[in-house]
Amino acid sequence: MELHALFPTVVATDRMAMDPLMLAGQLQTLLSLRGEAYSNPDEGCAWTGDLNGIWQLHEHHDFRSLADEVIARVWIYLEQTGFDLDQIALHLQRCWPVLSAAGQVVGRHHHPNAHVSAIVYLSGDGQGREGALCLHARHQLNELVPGLAVGHGGPIRDHHPHNQHLWTFNPEPGLVVIFPSRLDHSVGENMDEESLRVSLSFDFVLTAQDSSAPAEYLAPHPHQWHRCERPLS
Repeated sequence: MELHALFPTVVATDRMAMDPLMLAGQLQTLLSLRGEAYSNPDEGCAWTGDLNGIWQLHEHHDFRSLADEVIARVWIYLEQTGFDLDQIALHLQRCWPVLSAAGQVVGRHHHPNAHVSAIVYLSGDGQGREGALCLHARHQLNELVPGLAVGHGGPIRDHHPHNQHLWTFNPEPGLVVIFPSRLDHSVGENMDEESLRVSLSFDFVLTAQDSSAPAEYLAPHPHQWHRCERPLS
C-alpha cells in the first residue's frame, strides 16, 4: 500500500553564521533595551519587545544586517513554496526580541496580523533546556477520532510521523525558522537556571507589487491605499 502525505505545511530551517563579538554586542543591546523589566507581565511569561515598545528592531543599527539576512531567506522560502516573486511585494511589518528567563514560557498563539513569520535564535546549546520552540498542528485529520493523537493511553503510537500533534526545535545561535504566521506555536519552559533564552521574531506581509493590479485575495500595495480621515464631530 502507498501512503500519500497530502497538503503539507512548509516550515523552513537554516543556519546563520554568527560572529561571536557581534553576537555579544547584540545580547548586551537587548538587555539594555529590556531595562528593569523581567516578564510580560506575569512572572511566568517571557519578556517580549512587541508589548514593550520594541517592535522595530530591524531599524536598530545593531540588527540591520541580521534582518537583511532573514529577509533574503524569506524570499527563498516564498519561491520554494510556489510563489511567483514577480507578482508579490514583501513587507517586514514587525521585528521584536523575546527574552525568556528560567521558569518562563510563551503560550500557544499565532500571528493573525501577518502572513509569514520567522525566528532567529541568539542563544541555546541545541539541547532544549532553555525552552524548545513548539509548532502545533491546527488540524489532525489522520487521528480519525478527534483527540486520539494527544495520547493519554490512546491507540495511536507515540511520535508516529503521520499523527504528530507538535514539532519541536531546540534553540542554538544562528538557527532560523520560517513558517506560515497562521501556524500555532509556543515556547516550552526555560529549565536552565543559568541561561537566558534569547530570540528575535519577524512578521512579514505579502501584497501585490506597486505597479500592478492585485490578484484576487491579495491586498494592493500600500502605496495604492487611500487613507480615510476621521470626520470631525
